[in-house]
Amino acid sequence: MDDILLICSSTICCAVFMLLIPLYVLHKKMKTTTRREKSDPASLMVVVGSGGHTREILVLMKSLGSHYTPRHYVVASTDPISLQKVYAHEKTIHGVDEKQYKVHTVPRSREVRQSWISTTFTTIHAFLLSLPLVFKIKPEVILCNGPGTCIPICFAGLLMKWLWIQDTKIVYVESICRVETLSMSAKLLYNFADSLLVQWPELTLKYPKCQYIGRLV
Repeated sequence: MDDILLICSSTICCAVFMLLIPLYVLHKKMKTTTRREKSDPASLMVVVGSGGHTREILVLMKSLGSHYTPRHYVVASTDPISLQKVYAHEKTIHGVDEKQYKVHTVPRSREVRQSWISTTFTTIHAFLLSLPLVFKIKPEVILCNGPGTCIPICFAGLLMKWLWIQDTKIVYVESICRVETLSMSAKLLYNFADSLLVQWPELTLKYPKCQYIGRLV
């Protein structure tokens, strides 16, 4: 049974990538629509993780100011703690109501200790639900820092970019706990993210596309 599941999951993944690769090649050859002016507010989608990921991303959000608006937070549907932290953050930092920001929930791509075989199917499920959300909002920037929840969101953003719908910039900030190697999420986005930022200089030696930004926390 495990062999059958492995073959099925591998086939599905190959099919998805075979569909995305031609779009990526075409995108490289053509320009996408850019924002009108750099001074214009930029719509932002923030993928909030759990635990330390939530703390780091909210610390980063404090330094962004109100230029990024509207702000769309994406939280895993099984993470009520991070959900409450987002509301508390917005109330404390910006003191505004939900007219300037919204919170959305999506399924997790992978739960803790979930097998990699079943992760393939839950990731596809999360991607199918994330796709209409991202296409509806059309964020100019997607900001994330490592939780598996970000992969479907980021690839939905990439697909939107490759289809010339919105030139979404993907900014990935690696967690401070990653000192010697990148996380699985970072490795998956290494060749696709517009900016991949790390908090340890050692990582830039092993992964030259990364940018060192120092400690966030």
